[in-house]
Amino acid sequence: MNTAAVEPTLPMQSENFPVALIPRISIGIFCDNQQTGQTLQAASVDRRMSRAHVSIQLGGIAAAIQVHQTEPTPNVLVVESHADRNSIMAELASLAEVCQPNTKVIVVGHVNDVILYRELIKNGVSEYLVAPISAVSFIETISSMYNDPKAAPLGRIVAFVGSKGGVGSSTIAHNVSWAVSQKLQLETIITDLDLSFGTAALNFNQDSGGGIFEALGQPDRVDATLIDRLMTKLGNKLSLLNGPGGIEREMNIEAHSVETVLNVVRHAAPLVVVDVPNLWAPWVKYTLLSADEIVITATPELPSLRNAKNLVDLLKASRPHDRMPRLVLNQVGVPKRPEIPAADFGKALGIQPTAIIPHDPQNFGLAQGNGQMVFEVAPKSKSAELLYNLSEVVAGTQKPVKAASRFGLPGLMKNLPMMKKK
Repeated sequence: MNTAAVEPTLPMQSENFPVALIPRISIGIFCDNQQTGQTLQAASVDRRMSRAHVSIQLGGIAAAIQVHQTEPTPNVLVVESHADRNSIMAELASLAEVCQPNTKVIVVGHVNDVILYRELIKNGVSEYLVAPISAVSFIETISSMYNDPKAAPLGRIVAFVGSKGGVGSSTIAHNVSWAVSQKLQLETIITDLDLSFGTAALNFNQDSGGGIFEALGQPDRVDATLIDRLMTKLGNKLSLLNGPGGIEREMNIEAHSVETVLNVVRHAAPLVVVDVPNLWAPWVKYTLLSADEIVITATPELPSLRNAKNLVDLLKASRPHDRMPRLVLNQVGVPKRPEIPAADFGKALGIQPTAIIPHDPQNFGLAQGNGQMVFEVAPKSKSAELLYNLSEVVAGTQKPVKAASRFGLPGLMKNLPMMKKK
C-alpha cells in the first residue's frame, strides 16, 4: 500500500493573509471521537464562523446516514472516520445515497494515504483532512470552498484603538499608514470611524468630506464603486475614507453597516487601517472583534492601564484563534509625571509593548499644526524611527523587536492593589 503523506491542498494562511468570513451556510458535523468534536466546537464559535449555522454530533458516517435519511443534507457535511481506505470508500458510497447533489462533503480521516485522498476527490469529496486538525485549518478549508481562488487576496483590517481619550491612537494610526504607503509602498486605506471628532482630515490637511458617514447610512448601496467615489486620495498608495468631523448630524451606527463597509473596503487595498474612536458601543465592539489585528495605544498611567487590561481580557476571551493585540506605549517620559514602567505595564496585560514612543511634543505638535506626519517634519527623530519600526511590524515586513523600557520611570505596580495576584 502506498501510504505517502497527503500534501495539503490548502496551506495555512499567513498572518498577513487573513481568512475570509464564512458565508451564511449550514454545516453539519458528525465526529467519530471527542477530541475532534471539541476542536470543531471551538471553530464553530470563532468570529469568522459567526454567520454560519453549525451542528455537531458524534457517530461519524453511520450517524450522518441515519440522520439524513429523513432530513435534507446541509450546505457542508463533515464526517469523521477511523476506518481504512476500503472501509471509508464503502461508507461514503452509502452516504452518497442520502446526500443531496449540492452538498459539499469534507472527510476527516486518520489514514495519511495519498491514494485515499485521490480516490475521495475523484468521487466528489470536496476535501480530505488528516486528524488531528486545528480549528483554524478547518475554518480555512471552509473559507476556501466559498471564495474564488482567482480573486485578489483580502486586505488585512488593522484596528487602532486608544485605551482612553488623548493617548494618541489616531496620530499613531495615521503616521503608521503614511509610512506603510510611502516608505514600504503598500497600498493602504485609512477608515476614520470617529464621525464627529475624527482628526484624520486635519492631520493630512484635507477638508472633511464625510464619506464614511454616507456609506454607513446606506449599507445596502455600498459597493466598490461607491467606496471609490467617497475616498480621498492622499498619495499614490494612500487613501482616506473620512468622517464628517462635525456635530451637526447625528447617526446611530449599526454593526451590520460597519461590517458591510469594511468588507467592501478590504477588497480595495492590501491594508485597511481603521481608526476606532474612544467610546464603547455594540458597533465598536464588533469592529474590534472582527479585525484581523488590533493595536492598543496607551499611556503609562493607571486609568490607561485599567482600560487596556479590560480590552485585552475581552479580546483574549473572544478571539482565541487570533493574534494577541499589540500594545503601543505612547507619550512616555513626560517630565515630573509618575509613570508605570513599560515592563510592569506589559506584565499586567500579559503582552509586552511592540513600540514605546517617547514624549515628543515639539515634533508631534509641529506635524499636527502643519497637517503633516512626523516623518515629514522630523524624519531623523527618534519618534520617526520608532514609528517606522512599528509600521514594518503592522505591514508584516519585519518581526517585532522586544521593546526596551528605558523610558519607564520607577515602578508603581507595588502600589496598585487591583493588579496584585490574589
